[in-house]
Amino acid sequence: MIAIPALDLRGGACVQLAAGSYDQELIRIPDPIGVALAWRQYGFRHLHVVDLDAVAGRGNNAPEIQAILGATDVEVQLGGGIRSRELIQRSLDDGAQRVVIGTRALEDPDWLAEMSGLFPGYIVVAADVRDRKILSHGWTRTHPKLVLDLIEELNGLPLAGVLVTAVHREEAMRGTDLPLMEDVAKTADFPVFASGGLGSLNHLRALADRGVAAAIVGMALYSGAMDPRAVAEEFAE
Repeated sequence: MIAIPALDLRGGACVQLAAGSYDQELIRIPDPIGVALAWRQYGFRHLHVVDLDAVAGRGNNAPEIQAILGATDVEVQLGGGIRSRELIQRSLDDGAQRVVIGTRALEDPDWLAEMSGLFPGYIVVAADVRDRKILSHGWTRTHPKLVLDLIEELNGLPLAGVLVTAVHREEAMRGTDLPLMEDVAKTADFPVFASGGLGSLNHLRALADRGVAAAIVGMALYSGAMDPRAVAEEFAE
């Protein structure tokens, strides 16, 4: 399993938000390119970059994203407001290794099937989950569909993976929903990326033991709860 630092962008800065909030910033670093380079120096070979402004429909951080892609040799998976073929193509042309698609992928399965056929092995579907139900639109809408039903529907598509965030475990770094992640990993025909609540090396080891391919780690790395060198040494690749 690999651990992937999260690099969330808002207003040209790298931020970490309070759990459950799109507005309350707990950490703000004005030099996101420097952050990306720092994670590479620690030994990480992948980054999970999200444009929060694009998610919220409040502009974008395209210059910062292009600078990050040009400044480092890490593999970047890029998400945030990607809802069209043109944006998928542009992201890949700019140097992203994978694109992460949430709302439209969940709400327009025919479009997702078309896009995954056009870009096989490049699309990661993001599913925010609470009580095994899918959330969307910044966690404001709950879908009746259960996450395992979604995974079964996605099986067979040439996806790069599915990113499952255990929203109900975001509040504290006490570990993610292991039964959920284990069930998803057993059901999926493609790699599973896990996030939400990760706070220690043991949390990462527990995910690895359950067949998860990658873990997205945010606050625990930025706050120092996890030693980035130790994480990179054990889970860089």
